Amino acid sequence: MKQIFLIGLITILLTSCVGNDKFILKDSIGKINKVMVVTKASDWTGDVGKEIRNSFGELQVGLPQPEPILSVSQVAPNGFSSMMKASRNILVVTEGEKSNFSIKKNQYAQPQTIVYVQAKNDEAIIKMLQKNKEKIKKIFLESDVKFTQSIFEKTKLDDTQYKTLQNLGISLTIHDKFKTVDDTGEFLWLRHHLTSGIAKTGSNNILVYSVPLVDETKVADSIISVRNRIGKKYIPGSKPETMYMITEEAYTPYTFDAKIDGKKAYETRGKWEVKNDFMAGPFLNYTIIDKKNNRLVVFEGFTYAPSVSKRAFVFELEAIAKSIKIK
Repeated sequence: MKQIFLIGLITILLTSCVGNDKFILKDSIGKINKVMVVTKASDWTGDVGKEIRNSFGELQVGLPQPEPILSVSQVAPNGFSSMMKASRNILVVTEGEKSNFSIKKNQYAQPQTIVYVQAKNDEAIIKMLQKNKEKIKKIFLESDVKFTQSIFEKTKLDDTQYKTLQNLGISLTIHDKFKTVDDTGEFLWLRHHLTSGIAKTGSNNILVYSVPLVDETKVADSIISVRNRIGKKYIPGSKPETMYMITEEAYTPYTFDAKIDGKKAYETRGKWEVKNDFMAGPFLNYTIIDKKNNRLVVFEGFTYAPSVSKRAFVFELEAIAKSIKIK
């Protein structure tokens, strides 16, 4: 009888482990926008490694200093230890008779994304990487957005406290380090004072507002003029009469098609500056076409962090922007 009880208990425990990944998988590790590449050292120092670095080391537009969209590091297959297997973003590149491109989630840890690329030789691997490089970047970036949002969800601010968000019918996942600068009911400005390292004098900022939708075909062309108008009205410098935020005149912003909350949108990356002053930095603007309410909903994030890398700060703003829900 005792033996039967023990067998039953073991069966229940094993079933629980199989049925719930939390009993099996450790928490993943690794910095945001960082990918570990598992491949032979000879491949990494050769043409395959060069293609990986060129593909995933593409510079992020709109940043004052050159910074890649994704940072990559390499480990050889025989050094791919249990600790390494806990990395959140992994690219595995191998040679094999059959060509293969596949994606696996939460294989060794959670959350985790692993992309497998296999082909018969270096030339075939390079062709596969070239064919799928945009897809691979998107996979890792979207994974990092979701991970960042899940972290912010744990300390999410109650966005019903903001008059502007309530009036606009918008919800956002914003972490609790953001404080209110201005909330008029039509315009919201939140600021997170950066407190670590050399960036402690800087800040991350969120702006939310709406403007009427006049002509959908001209939305993309109007983004800069709209943000300049808003900057002059709401974002003053030390002398408000002559100093206010504008789009940096020496740098042309980049605008891309996007989708936010299932709606057509435009993503614009560029640099801001304060007119007649020396403050400047990167901005990220999402202009969302809300046909239902005949308006454009605008989320803008901008960073002021002198003398430090800014990719991580802007990515934080991107993750917040992509959490927008419009009623």
